[in-house]
Amino acid sequence: MKNSKPKFIKIATPLVMCSALLIACSDTTEENSSTSKPAIAEAESLSTIGNQEVASVIKDKVTYSDEDYYTDWDNATSIKLEGDSASFDGNGGVTIDGSTITIRTSGVYEISGKLNDGQIIVNAEDEGTVRLILNGVEIISSTSSPIYVEKAKKTVVSLEEGTTNSLSDGENYVYENSEDDEPNAALFSKDDLTINGDGILVVNGNYNNGIASKDDLRITSGTIQIDAKDDGLMGRDLVAVQDGKITITAGGDGIKSTNDKDTSKAIIAIEGGSFDIKSANDGIQAETSLLIADGDFTITSGNGSPETIETNENNQMPGMPGEMNNPAATTSASTEMDTESTKGIKAAGEIAIGGGTFTIDSLDDAVHSNNSITITGGELEIDTGDDGIHADTSILVKGGHINVTKSYEGVESKTITIADGEIHVNASDDGINIGGGADASGRDFSSTESTEENVLSIIGGYVYVNAMGDGLDSNGSIVMKDGTVIINGPANNNNASLDYDQSFNIDGGLLIATGSAGMAMATSEDSAQSTVMMTYTETQAAGTVLQLEDSNGDALLTFAPGKDFQSVVISSPQLAENDAYTLHWGGTATGDENDGLYTKAKYQGATNKVEFTISDTVTWLNESGVTEQATTHHGTGGPGGIGGNPGGGRGDMFADLDEATKEKAQSIIEQQRNGTITQEEAQAQLAELGIELPTGGQMKEPVQPE
Repeated sequence: MKNSKPKFIKIATPLVMCSALLIACSDTTEENSSTSKPAIAEAESLSTIGNQEVASVIKDKVTYSDEDYYTDWDNATSIKLEGDSASFDGNGGVTIDGSTITIRTSGVYEISGKLNDGQIIVNAEDEGTVRLILNGVEIISSTSSPIYVEKAKKTVVSLEEGTTNSLSDGENYVYENSEDDEPNAALFSKDDLTINGDGILVVNGNYNNGIASKDDLRITSGTIQIDAKDDGLMGRDLVAVQDGKITITAGGDGIKSTNDKDTSKAIIAIEGGSFDIKSANDGIQAETSLLIADGDFTITSGNGSPETIETNENNQMPGMPGEMNNPAATTSASTEMDTESTKGIKAAGEIAIGGGTFTIDSLDDAVHSNNSITITGGELEIDTGDDGIHADTSILVKGGHINVTKSYEGVESKTITIADGEIHVNASDDGINIGGGADASGRDFSSTESTEENVLSIIGGYVYVNAMGDGLDSNGSIVMKDGTVIINGPANNNNASLDYDQSFNIDGGLLIATGSAGMAMATSEDSAQSTVMMTYTETQAAGTVLQLEDSNGDALLTFAPGKDFQSVVISSPQLAENDAYTLHWGGTATGDENDGLYTKAKYQGATNKVEFTISDTVTWLNESGVTEQATTHHGTGGPGGIGGNPGGGRGDMFADLDEATKEKAQSIIEQQRNGTITQEEAQAQLAELGIELPTGGQMKEPVQPE
């Protein structure tokens, strides 16, 4: 685990880049805006918040009363703790039995002093609110909760300004009946509980949990420091935080809601405050919805992400089952057991983030929902041993800054819609993956079946991907209508910058994708916007400058890939059919550079070029000029290009076979990819055809069978 994290660096917004780049803007903006509305509406229909602001949703779901906020007090019953005993002064209903103080009526109780081994019990018989003013309190209980709200319509704990108050329990509780399992927290309430004030509350939950309510838990202010053997902060029906400074070290979950019987409850709603959470399991875990409008979050779960994550550089073919020695693969990525889940923030239902700053370092997924995720704002800095952001059903990004600095897969769901915002992804496998299901990465092959419902829609925003596996990978289709997408894809030929099963239709925005050539794909030929794909005979070094110019010699883009590459895909509104262009490479460039893309570039010293005229939607190039499309691992859509042979994908690797044998070989590969046969079975069947598929997954040149 790292001792410190780099600060989040904001990048130029898509609008700024659009104004600075000739290629990034066109007259199709209005058209794209209208055509993108159905995609946004469809994505919003999968979100429980729809097109609402997260803060508005919280206000509709969570209410606060005046007594939830700190107010000055007078006429309080004063309870003085005196080591092994206590005394009180006032009209409240208080009984004292040694070091056990019981409050039996509603009212205001000011508490000060220390109990060496005792307990405050609230057991109010009326329907009023019990308010406990902690005014310099230290309570130690070796056998139960230091503060136990057994019965009260509502209890408010106020932390007096300028005071430090502490609650500590023992490692073992003594219950009247052996079947009892509560209280089980240092501050435990069977009913609604609110914490407010400007003082400090230190909670040591040595037995089990820190602070727990079996109904609603609200925090409106205060400094709360929790060290708990199991969970830190719990509310069965609701955890709502408006403000406060909360620090949690937990052997279980940091913050959680637990009601799994009522889908309208078990919400966690956070409107502000600061949170520093270190948890052995999930940082924040909601049984239903997790709604965050604002706040400052630093979360480390499962001792944080591993120093390195196994890459897909030389592993199995894309989609091959197997854990690939990834540490997160052996954790709870495919299980819902809380004791094994080590996610940063997690919800069984919806996660909605409207703002705030997040620094998440998690062993498992950083942001995980069993249903859907909506992000409309905020800044997220993510290190994870598994997925950066994962939802079983859908992800909608309409704003914010997301920076996944380390992950196995960056962003994954059955459907993903990017409408606005800025996303940076670094992944040891796929950057953005359309798969679906419970953590359905390439390791969980059974849940990545290609369907029409699996769609990646990019209708705005800015996306940068640096992936060792596929850059954009859809077990379905990809649609791009606007925005900017830059991909530094894989160097190995088992993966590709673009990988889709059905189609990639683009009719707006800027797409630059560089990577290997063996499995490379371009966009679909029935797209409305033109695409150019260049394949090189040899791998080009990282930093090799590319410049695309029109017939007048004006630069449309200048780009330097951050990794070695052998193929380049460029699609832009500025590419027009029947117009002539020149692609230069080599040389040097100066100017403003972001993610390899230059603005106001000065380019000189080009060492190579290829001239071409666009005559089709997709133009295939090699060093000699325009060439023809070739078959790839999906049958159509890519150029291949291994060893300078245009079309050198798997289709070309079967080129020496007769048509009947070629069809059999392609069928075997598709069966293996679809999971109907194992890798070993595919190897055996291909061997019968004279094709050797080694364990690493890379094909050797086919040999014509005798």
